[in-house]
Order: sequence, then C-alpha cells, then structure tokens
Amino acid sequence: MSIENGIEKVVGRWRSERMGREASLVRWGHFGQPVLIFPTAGGDAEEIERNLVIDALKPLLEAGAIKVYSCDSLAGQALLAREGNARHQMWLQNQFHYYVKYEVAAAIRADCQSPDLELWAAGASFGAFHAVAAVCRFPDVFSRALALSGTYDLRRFFDGSGGFSDEFWVSSPLHFVPALEGRHIDVLRTRFLQIASGEGRAEAIGESWALGNVLGRQKVPNRVDNWGPEWHHDWPTWRKMLPQYLGEWTRAGNAK
Repeated sequence: MSIENGIEKVVGRWRSERMGREASLVRWGHFGQPVLIFPTAGGDAEEIERNLVIDALKPLLEAGAIKVYSCDSLAGQALLAREGNARHQMWLQNQFHYYVKYEVAAAIRADCQSPDLELWAAGASFGAFHAVAAVCRFPDVFSRALALSGTYDLRRFFDGSGGFSDEFWVSSPLHFVPALEGRHIDVLRTRFLQIASGEGRAEAIGESWALGNVLGRQKVPNRVDNWGPEWHHDWPTWRKMLPQYLGEWTRAGNAK
C-alpha cells in the first residue's frame, strides 16, 4: 500500500491462467461503493492515474463515496498487437470477460469483505464496451455501467475474413442482448446503463444511440446523453464525465 497525492493506493498482481498472462489490479481509496474502471483499448491498470482521472475523482475518494479499481486491458492489448489470428483474439475477448467476473470481481469483493457486493462498471472508448458487457453478461455481479464515448461494434477491429466466432457474438452486447431471455434478462432489467458521448473530434455518438436502442427494445433501463460538439474523444472529456455521473449516483444513494 502507498499514499499518493493523499489517496490510498494498493497494487495487486497475479498470473491469470484464464488469460495465460500476468495481470494487475489497482485500487484507489479506502471506503465506499466499488467502481471498476476499464482502460481504453491498450491501456493498463494505472492508465487512469496517468491521465489524471484519479485526480478528478479525488473529492469522491476522499469523502469515502467510492473506491476505484482498474485492471489491465489484456484482450485489448492482444488485439492491438495482433497476437495470433483473429479467432484467437476473439477467444481472448470472451475469456477476458470471464476473467473479470471470476478473478477481478472476486478480488474486489474479497477486498471489500463482502462476497455478494454489487459492483459498478465504468470506462471510456473500448473501456465503455467492457463496462456495458460486464453488466449485460453478469447482472448478478455488476448493477450499473457508466459508458463514455463508447465503441460498441468491434467487428471492424478484427480480421473477419474467416467469419466471426461464437466467442465474439456472445461477448458483444449489441449482438447477444437481443437474444437474452429468462432469468438473465429479468435481472438485467433491474440494472441501469448510463451512456454518454460528445460529438466532437473522433466521437461517434451513433454507436451510443445504437446501443441504447438495442437495450431499449429489451426493456433494459438506460439513458443516452449527448454532450455536444465541444466534447472530444479524449481524456479531458472523460475527466469531466466520470466525477459528474458518479457524484450523482452516490448522492442519490445517500438520499435513500
């Protein structure tokens, strides 16, 4: 454990047999609602600290409203590095989500000494995709997603010349949510996904509306916010969005 800029920081590392590589999980803060913030495509567990997100969240961390966790983007790193072939990359994407549920979420719950604690997921860009997938695939573990400037249809990032594997389809919320039924969709309908995007440089708000439409057709509670053309696909946008929404959520919880 260390204290950096007045915030308690704990770094954990282990070898994930599920992913076949070393993995890191970092925690900032000491008390409050646990929030897992996924990195962007090739980011690591400390990316949000380097890009001053932890500084932006400092008031919430100091108040004990939230504890922030982040893990390495293991599948995204493999995709950007073109590790193996496309099928292998799709398999890793699916494995990553199970790693999040059975290793990362389990570690967070153990750290909080609460085996049934509901977690929040958040992320920007590729991280938004994983935050949405965490709630949609595992609504028994994750109760909320905060998805910023999201990239939700990942087909263009894979070499699809050999077709898309089952591992791809079952890990992509745009494609598996329409087929959900039974208890899975019943639980998911008790969750909430906040989707936000600007319309500035490199933003693609159409992806956010497409996701909102898919969720809405399945009666999954969600809201899409358009922040307008002055907000770009970049860290200053996400440093503004994250504390605003997380602050609203924690204040609403305290008011109950």
